[in-house]
Amino acid sequence: MRYVAAYLLATLGGNESPSLKDLKAILGSVGIDCDDALAKSVIEKLKGKDINEVIAAGSSKLASVPSGGAAAPAASAGGAGEEKKEEKKEEKQEEEEESDDDMGFGLFD
Repeated sequence: MRYVAAYLLATLGGNESPSLKDLKAILGSVGIDCDDALAKSVIEKLKGKDINEVIAAGSSKLASVPSGGAAAPAASAGGAGEEKKEEKKEEKQEEEEESDDDMGFGLFD
């Protein structure tokens, strides 16, 4: 992912065909070591392609992937009442403990 990000940064900077040296410079500027084989692989796969088209194609693929985020809250909704009761008990205990700490005077008295 870091190599793709470096490639995108180079193209956003105006370099239409970044080289291995460009990717090394970008990654090195933030203290990341560059694996030449992985960087070359990214360069070869993106060589000659319009970055905007690649991003658009990737976005359409991601749109078709189900995220499954709605299922998790529905599964935990059954135990929500019990959790609230436990939280109220804990809050009452904490309030009682806090009232003992003031020793009869407040911070701004």
